[in-house]
Amino acid sequence: MYRKTVLENGVRIITESLNHFQSLSLGIWVNVGSREEMEDENGISHFIEHMIFKGTDTRNTLQIAKQLDAIGGLSNAFTGKENTCFHARVLSKHFQELADILSDIFLNSVFDPWEMDRERQVILQEINMVEDMPDEHIHVLFNRLLWTNHPLGMSILGTSDTVSRIGKENILSYIKQFYTPDRIIIAAAGNVAHDQVVDYFRPLFEPLEPSNTTPVRDAPLIHGGVSCHKKELEQVHICLGGKGPHLSSDLRFAGALLNTILGGNMSSRLFQEIREKRGLAYSVYSFISPYIDTGMFGIYAGTDPQSVNRVLGVIHTEVEKILRGTISKGDIEAAKEHLMGSIMLGAESTDNRMMRLAKNEYVFGKHIRYHELVERIERVTLDEVAAVSWDTFRDGSVSLATLGPIERDDLDLGCLLF
Repeated sequence: MYRKTVLENGVRIITESLNHFQSLSLGIWVNVGSREEMEDENGISHFIEHMIFKGTDTRNTLQIAKQLDAIGGLSNAFTGKENTCFHARVLSKHFQELADILSDIFLNSVFDPWEMDRERQVILQEINMVEDMPDEHIHVLFNRLLWTNHPLGMSILGTSDTVSRIGKENILSYIKQFYTPDRIIIAAAGNVAHDQVVDYFRPLFEPLEPSNTTPVRDAPLIHGGVSCHKKELEQVHICLGGKGPHLSSDLRFAGALLNTILGGNMSSRLFQEIREKRGLAYSVYSFISPYIDTGMFGIYAGTDPQSVNRVLGVIHTEVEKILRGTISKGDIEAAKEHLMGSIMLGAESTDNRMMRLAKNEYVFGKHIRYHELVERIERVTLDEVAAVSWDTFRDGSVSLATLGPIERDDLDLGCLLF
């Protein structure tokens, strides 16, 4: 059963009680991410996520880790472009202990400068690790190209230069500006009672001072273009794509079906044509990255330098086929079954349910039940799927980023014209 309580200062507490589960998932969310950052503070949201676990007035780093381990807690945190979340999953009998730990680290972290300097080195290693993983780094480069001169184009991790300059005062100022009650959601799903969650968190979170201002997010423009990053690698890593549906778009379900058909699973067109039939790539897929006011639809492949244009040619051919209307009702129905199956299997996870609670609250301000999702997916038409494909791949709007031992002149850029 779904319930929602809004505290006087705007903090939202939302729960989905599922008594047949043995566990519960609890998350404290903040509607802030890397797109709120200025260029010179890039990475500060992610830095805060790391530092939240590095000590409070009553717990040091080791005590936090030990106490979470002692209750069998599967704890984690993540920073996205638009949200930050601190969460854990435990047996329901450990709700009180988990709530105590999560609320303490969220409200009372001390951001000790010595701990900051040590964790800074960890984050710098994380940045270096991504740069040493070309199949990950190409997505950073593609985002930078597609969202040129906009915070969505910056890396969530930040850069070595920006992370090296972030200090305690920067973090405290950023938290004061963005970690405000109207942006905070406490979400729980599983074997937990709503009143139990409210009774615990109300006295801790209701005293938080509401914000006087609400920073506005500027919607980005999509930039078509080509960006080649030459690096001595065994493969060339490719990302290409353009505009995709945003989180509340009526076409978001059509976009998910297009993604499934084009490159979202092993029977998809790109996987079959590029990997299975031609052996041109080990990894090839399409993907969607939706945000509150915009979105991205992209394609990734990693291939030998001499095969780059062949891969681009196959991508062009398969996209052209879709634009010419080769998707059948059978294709749509198979994609619908795949998507609905994934959604319903995800419903068996309290983590997934907890995350859906928070995301639906941020985007729609309400709970969306699983049967509503299924009904909307079943209503998707061929015309809607076609509309998404045309919106993404129309001439002049497609971006291409490459990473590997080639230059721009080596590419057949006619493959970007649809």
